[in-house]
This record gives sequence, structure tokens and C-alpha cells, in this order.
Amino acid sequence: MSETDKSSEARPLRDAVREARIDAAERSGVVVDLRDAALARLDLLNDALDPLFQEIPSSIDLFDRGISRGDTPRLWVDAVAHVEMGRDKRVYRFVQDTRFGRTVIAESYEIPHLVDAITHYVARRLVERERALADDVSSNQIVARRAAELDRRSRRWGVFRAFVLGLIVGVGALVTLALINAR
Repeated sequence: MSETDKSSEARPLRDAVREARIDAAERSGVVVDLRDAALARLDLLNDALDPLFQEIPSSIDLFDRGISRGDTPRLWVDAVAHVEMGRDKRVYRFVQDTRFGRTVIAESYEIPHLVDAITHYVARRLVERERALADDVSSNQIVARRAAELDRRSRRWGVFRAFVLGLIVGVGALVTLALINAR
């Protein structure tokens, strides 16, 4: 093969590589546009959730709402639940991570349906928190009762030990006096 044949064969490959790079750049532009669209939709949902999260007392730090702007944008409700966009980037998917995997709580194209689902989720979490705190109070009362009972038992044993020690010392003193008087 001559040099001209080699350069003519290399040119189509070079052109093909160039076209592939242009296609990849266009596709990455589309991906960026899709991600930006997903972020905009999540921002709309985030704004719709403002009234709900304003009702939650500031003393309750159970929820940490925010948008993560990674490869897959997500609107986090708390540490285990978030909203992400579906494959078509139009459907909202509200999911919760559990020890058994990810569970889809709600899925909808409309923001009001998702706001309702998140409202019910937040209400359930608040009730779970109240129950956990109530269980802590009752378990603290049980622990206090047990501690008081152990304290009473230790006092009884202390009194019993003092009585036995006094009895032994008294008997020893009587035996010693008897031996001294017997001589």
C-alpha cells in the first residue's frame, strides 16, 4: 500500500471519531438539559411543600428537606425518604429506603398528589416520634422503679449484715468474758 492509500483509510476513521465526539457532546448537552429540567420540577415541588414544613415545630429536627444536585437530582424529605424524577423526567417518585430495600410510597405526574403523600408521610413520622418518646418515658419510669427496689433491697441486706456482724461480735465478747472469768 502506498502512503496515499493509508491516509485515505485513516481519514474516514478520523472523521468517524470526530463525528462520534460531536454526537457525545450533543448527547451530554441533552443529559444536562434533562437534569436541569428535573431540578426545576423538584424546585416546584419543594416550593409547594413550604406550607407543610412551616407547620412543623422548630423543636422537631426529624426532617431535613433539601435538593441534592448530583447525577440524579433528589428532593430529600428526611434521611430515608426522597423524591426523584422517573425515567421520563415527568413523573415524581416518592421513595423511602428501608432495611428491605427501596419502597415507592407514591408516584404521580401532579404536584398536589405528591404533596398529599408527603403530608401523610410526615404525619406518620410525627406519630412514630411521639410513640417513641412516650415509650422512653414509660421505660424510664420502669427503670426508676427497678432502681428504687434495688436500693431498698441493698438497704435490707445492709441492715441484715450489721445485725449478723453485731451478733457475732456479741457472742465473741461473751465467750471472751466467760474465758477470762473462768481462769
